[in-house]
Amino acid sequence: MDKSPAGHWLGCVIPKRHARRSVTRNLLRRQIRSAMLSHASQLNSGLWLVRLRAPFAREKFPSAASDALRTAAFDELTLLFARASA
Repeated sequence: MDKSPAGHWLGCVIPKRHARRSVTRNLLRRQIRSAMLSHASQLNSGLWLVRLRAPFAREKFPSAASDALRTAAFDELTLLFARASA
């Protein structure tokens, strides 16, 4: 008997060692949710977990919540969700 939930459930893991500032972690969570919503119709139902595996370069993104970081994160997440839906 399959006990998986109906619809999509999303979990986000953003370690402090990869994103020191809470502003950055919250920005990344918002981008993850947004990317998930835009690809939800193409993804299988069930539990989804997104984990940040490596930090974004502080030299490239000095501001904790810059537009450049927002765009880079969303672009990478879009690519990952597109791969997952294929």
